Amino acid sequence: MAKITPFKGLRPTKQLAAEVATLPYDVVSVAEAREFKKDPYNFYHVTRSEIDLPDNVDVHSQQVYDKAKENLDAMVQDKVLVQDKEPCYYIYELVMNGRSQTGLLCGSSIDDYNNGIIKKHEFTRPEKELDRINHISTTGAQTGIVFLAYNDCESVQHMIDEWKKNHKPEYDFTATDGVRHIFWVVDEYAKVASITRYFSEDVPCTYIADGHHRAASAAKVCKERRDNGYSVDGDESFNYFITCIFPASQLEIMDYNRVAKDLNGMTKEEFLEKLAADFDVSLPSDEAYKPFHAHDFGMYLDGRWYQLLVKPGTYSKDPIGILDVTILQQNVLDKLLNIKDPRVDKRIDFVGGIRGMEALQKRVDSKEAAVAFSLYPVTIQQLFDIADSGNVMPPKSTWFEPKLRDGLVVYMI
Repeated sequence: MAKITPFKGLRPTKQLAAEVATLPYDVVSVAEAREFKKDPYNFYHVTRSEIDLPDNVDVHSQQVYDKAKENLDAMVQDKVLVQDKEPCYYIYELVMNGRSQTGLLCGSSIDDYNNGIIKKHEFTRPEKELDRINHISTTGAQTGIVFLAYNDCESVQHMIDEWKKNHKPEYDFTATDGVRHIFWVVDEYAKVASITRYFSEDVPCTYIADGHHRAASAAKVCKERRDNGYSVDGDESFNYFITCIFPASQLEIMDYNRVAKDLNGMTKEEFLEKLAADFDVSLPSDEAYKPFHAHDFGMYLDGRWYQLLVKPGTYSKDPIGILDVTILQQNVLDKLLNIKDPRVDKRIDFVGGIRGMEALQKRVDSKEAAVAFSLYPVTIQQLFDIADSGNVMPPKSTWFEPKLRDGLVVYMI
C-alpha cells in the first residue's frame, strides 16, 4: 500500500503566491525564464537561477546551484516564503478550460519508489538526473513536484471533498495562461492522520504521470544520505519526495507530436509512395488535421495536410506496440527516416499538444523541419497498463495539462 507523509511546507505568503508561482523548470527554456528576471519574487530565481548569472555560465555548473540556494535563502530571509510550523497535507486544485482536477500534495516514500509501489513508465537520462541531484543537494530542498496518479479511491476523495467544502482556500488565483490554482492547507491533526491511514489501507499503488527525473533524483539523494549514515529511523525528510497525487478519472493526457528535420534523402513523392505501404494516405488538404481516434495520424508536408490511417496487421497489439507513438516510430521514423533512437537523434523534435497544430505548421513552413506528425493522445489506462506490465513507454509519449506550479510549496530535506 502507498505510504505518504505530511510535511512542513515552505510556502509563499498569501499575498505573494501568484507572483511566486512558476511553470516547472523543465517546460521553459532559459530564454523564456529570463523574461521574468526582473520579477523579484518569481520562483525561476530558484529553479532557473542561471537567469541571475552571465549568459556564458554553464547552466549545469556548481555556480548555478549555489545561486539557487542563495536565492532560496533570500526568499526565506525576506519572508517571501514561510515554513509551516506543523506537518500538513495540502490540497491543490487546477481548473483549465472548465475542467477541474484536485490532488493531494504530500511526501511519498522513496522506498515505495524503489520497491515498485510507485510505478514508472519512462526511462530517465543520467545528465538530467544529475542536474536535479545537484540542485536538491545544494539547496537542501525539493522544489519541483512529482505528478502522481492513482485509481480512484472513494475514502480519499470523500475526505478531500469535505475539506474543500468546509474550509477556505489559502491561495486562489488565475495565472496569465488562464489556469486557476486553488490551494488548501490541511492542518488539523485528526484529518492529517486519517488521510495517512486511508492511503495506507485503500491505495495499493500510485503511478508517475510526470516527473520521472525529479523522482529518480530524489531517490539517489536519499541513497547517498543513507549510505553516509544520515538515516536513523527511515522517516527523515529525505526518505520522501514531494508529490501531488490525482485520481485517474480527473486527468487528461494531451497529444505529444513529432517533427522530423529531413526526409532521409527522399523527395516528397518518394516519401508519400513509401508511406502507402503501411498507411492509407488521404489527398492533401489546406486544413490542419488533428486525429480523432487511435491509429489515425495527421501529417504536414510541403504546406499541405494529410490524414494517415494505419493499415491492419502493420503493428503489434501488445501494450507498447499498440501505442500510436510506437506505430509512428516503427513504421515511419525508423523504417523510412532512419531515426533509430528518438532519445538521442538530433533529427527529431517533440511538440506538446498545448501548442496546437499551428506550431507544427510553423516548424515546417520555416524550414526548421521537413515534416510534422500529429498524434492521438495516449490514454491514462494505457499508461497504467504499461506501468503495471513493467514496461516503459517510448520517449515523449504523454503531455499532461494543466501543469503544476513550482513555488507554491517547497519540501525541505
